[in-house]
Amino acid sequence: MKKSRGRTGRKRRRKHLQSFMDGVNCSHKLEYIKLKKWLKDRGFEDSNLRPAEFWDTGRGLMTTKALQTGDLIISLPEKCLLTTGMVLSSCLGEYIMKWKPPISPLIALCTFLIAEKHAGEKSLWKPYLDVLPKTYTCPVCLEHDVVSLLSEPLRKQAQEQRTTVHELYMSSKAFFSSLQPLFSENTETIFNYSALEWAWCTINTRTIYMKHSQRECFSLEPDVYALAPYLDLLNHSPNVQVKAAFNEQTRSYEIRTNSLCKKYEEVFICYGPHDNQRLLLEYGFVAMDNPHSSVYVSSADTLLKYFPPLDKQRNAKLSILKDHDFLENLTFGWGGPSWRLLTALKLLSLEADEFTCWRRVLLGDVISTRNEQQTLNITAKICHVLIEETQHVLLQISQLKRNKANLKKQLALVEALRLEDLKILQKSAEILCNLNMATT
Repeated sequence: MKKSRGRTGRKRRRKHLQSFMDGVNCSHKLEYIKLKKWLKDRGFEDSNLRPAEFWDTGRGLMTTKALQTGDLIISLPEKCLLTTGMVLSSCLGEYIMKWKPPISPLIALCTFLIAEKHAGEKSLWKPYLDVLPKTYTCPVCLEHDVVSLLSEPLRKQAQEQRTTVHELYMSSKAFFSSLQPLFSENTETIFNYSALEWAWCTINTRTIYMKHSQRECFSLEPDVYALAPYLDLLNHSPNVQVKAAFNEQTRSYEIRTNSLCKKYEEVFICYGPHDNQRLLLEYGFVAMDNPHSSVYVSSADTLLKYFPPLDKQRNAKLSILKDHDFLENLTFGWGGPSWRLLTALKLLSLEADEFTCWRRVLLGDVISTRNEQQTLNITAKICHVLIEETQHVLLQISQLKRNKANLKKQLALVEALRLEDLKILQKSAEILCNLNMATT
């Protein structure tokens, strides 16, 4: 009897674990009940999707029936979408229309989100606002200590993102002030920097692409945004394919799957063939075992460290690489060093008597056995230096996680990115080792 009870207990535990692996259904939570009712009032018919919590991706949507290729995942009526048209029909509309110079479609949506969030219970969009993240992990929101742990190319992009949002805020302050008649509180306290940062991240991470006709009351930036309640709970996977577009006949935004999905599994969509740097920059997350991921070699200076400084043709070589766009996007991937990286190193490895062959190098020709061998040796050295750097940063992260509990979520994100980098670099080192053995 004892044995049997233990086995039942194990079974129950296994079943519980399996249900958690699949995802824990969250449909019963009040915020989702309210959101579904709100969407139903706007013409959304309940589909086979249920909000759920997944152990690896967090919040997402699971399907209650198996999905086949071509199946409609979701169809969200136009009335449910938050677009600039919706903003113009609100009380903000007249202020936007008379403001000169015209504001961008992006600022119009940011303004609407901030105003609706401030309205609280009075907001018609409250059920949607209640399920939006309170904080984000895009680089613009990361603490300085965390940003410093990113690779140099990504750190630079993170700084550019911060500058973009700050400039957006500064250039919009006068427009925000013009909205004072709509509020009893001072607009400076409502439309502050952190409010804009939150609204910008909401739009940057969650909007679907939907082209709208150009309106005179907006600046010339393309108006291609639409926030899609409920649909935006679908998480990204680089391994699925979907077809997504606005259907003019049904006046709904529709997503169809080109992949199979089992019953009670998480339904994924694909945001595009992005590497992890791009995913972190644009959406604030990374995808593990991402086939599109690569590790970037930071700059030409990194490459030059491995070549004699007295090379008389050094400047000419750099100039050729710059003119032919071979100093950017030099990477290591799952398949080893990229062709662009190898080509740049081959050109820099040319001896004085080989220099006239530089055009052949750019075409992918083999110049000499010595040139091939030197290129592989230098590529391997760069790869090993990057491995050491990555391991050093991972050590720093584990120390910071112990000392700075408040940054745990942000640090975990950078750690995931760096662990993926390490796997790619180790795979590249293995490939280079095999290539070296084959050429010697």
